[in-house]
Amino acid sequence: MSTLPVDAAAPRARVRRFVLGSGRPAWSALVALVALVVASPVLSVASSALARAGSPDLPSGVGAMVATTLLLMLGVGVGTLALGAGLAWLVTAYEFPLRGVLSWLLVLPLAMPAYILGFVFLSFLDYAGPAQTALRGVLGDDLGPLPVRSLGGAIVVLTLTLYPYVYLMARAAFLELAPTAYDAARTLGADRGRAFRKVLLPLARPSLAAGLALVMMETLTDFATVQYFNVRTVSVGVYLAWKGSYRVDSAVALASLVLLFAVAVLAGERLLRGGARYAQRGGRGRGLERRPLSGARAALATTTGLVVLAAAFALPVVQLVSWAVAGLRRDPGRVLDERFADHLSNSVSVAAIVAVACVLLSLGMAHALRLGGGRLVRGAAQLTTFGYAVPGAVVGIGVLGVFAGADTLLEAIGVEGGTGLLATGSVIGILYAYVVRFTAPAYQAVDASFSRIPAPLTLSALSLGARPTRVLTRVHLPLVRPGVAVATILVLIDAVKELPLVLLLRPFGFTTLSVWVYELASENFWEEAALPSLLIVTVAVGPVAFLFRQVKLVDVNSRVG
Repeated sequence: MSTLPVDAAAPRARVRRFVLGSGRPAWSALVALVALVVASPVLSVASSALARAGSPDLPSGVGAMVATTLLLMLGVGVGTLALGAGLAWLVTAYEFPLRGVLSWLLVLPLAMPAYILGFVFLSFLDYAGPAQTALRGVLGDDLGPLPVRSLGGAIVVLTLTLYPYVYLMARAAFLELAPTAYDAARTLGADRGRAFRKVLLPLARPSLAAGLALVMMETLTDFATVQYFNVRTVSVGVYLAWKGSYRVDSAVALASLVLLFAVAVLAGERLLRGGARYAQRGGRGRGLERRPLSGARAALATTTGLVVLAAAFALPVVQLVSWAVAGLRRDPGRVLDERFADHLSNSVSVAAIVAVACVLLSLGMAHALRLGGGRLVRGAAQLTTFGYAVPGAVVGIGVLGVFAGADTLLEAIGVEGGTGLLATGSVIGILYAYVVRFTAPAYQAVDASFSRIPAPLTLSALSLGARPTRVLTRVHLPLVRPGVAVATILVLIDAVKELPLVLLLRPFGFTTLSVWVYELASENFWEEAALPSLLIVTVAVGPVAFLFRQVKLVDVNSRVG
């Protein structure tokens, strides 16, 4: 009689292990809870958009915003693809003076936020800047203002700051390709350009698609840089609707449009990949043999790399240093007033709190999966990375929606006051939005370290009677310290540079370095904005230096191979 219940329970047990795994229920619940916290803002925007689908409260001019956003994304996408893939091919396939140095220095523009490069760009090229002043001196005062504050100017600045995403992906793909197919194309009579277009580019298509997706997301979420150039995108509309006119319904409707753009970008990335997986016989091989350049071609190759590096990083840094020195000499009290320390403290404290929170959540999730999470748990862990793929405008409006819903729920159960103050009167809303946005890079870094821990090591500790918490603190944590360090650095840098979320959610009187730079630059206070800008760039150079090391190691390995 006992056989039937056992047989009936067996399928249910197999389903439970398949979905939930063999891990500890409490740790699996932690992963589900983190996934719910991260996904709630996006779900809030999506549900609000569906509720208003019949009568969306869209502001006037939304059609022009959509068209401008599409043109901006198209221009930046084409620019970064041409510049990033072109430079990657140049330093991978050819040998010329300074190639080895440029191959990793070309990653430096990642440390230059677009909103900083944007105002430096305008200070030089705007009507009162030295470039147009010099032109009027040569061509006469009748020369009118050049269209610098335009869509084209925004595309140039965003391309210069975002091309390293495509450059890194494309260069890694070119270095990893075995030369067999490329050499075969050359043997059949194709020149280097045709072999590159017909053989290597299709092989590198998945990497190029991933780099372009990152570029599109960064372009979509930006609304500080484009405002310098008088360009109104959908993300700008979200900010103006919320902060300018306090039209929450309009902000939510526009945020839903931004979310649709983000979904379209992700779908486009999958479409560009085409579901293909490219492989070659012979594995990694010796890599592509670089062709030596000489004479004018070598000089042109070196000049191209130096011009891009100078325009995207070196000259802006020199200009910022010049402004900072001039400002300190002219009026030190104006540059180093009491606000500087306050804004720096706000940036550092928020970044530190968020870094600790994201790392702790990532450790808990990775540890729960190592204990034996099933498909449902693993799917929930992957869902926590969604916040990083969603533009900041959507996250910010979603956070407001989550707090509004919590406020309504608390009032329904008799709690007076609600949580309205949390979203608009303290930094809790900012901290929550940052956790939603930056849990992804922290989890990826920590999970990569956990993947290198042998599974029998965890099982042995558990079989000896160690509780999961003790396994985490005494076994896993010492082994994943490098990943924890990388995760902490990445979140710190992203949090210090972050601008859209703070502008949307900050309470009155709360300002970070990024917001201060944006406000000073908007009023053309270049010298006052220089020092905090330099501090942001200096902090951001840290993880970029880590990328330097990775790029150089890949280059060395390709030569050894």
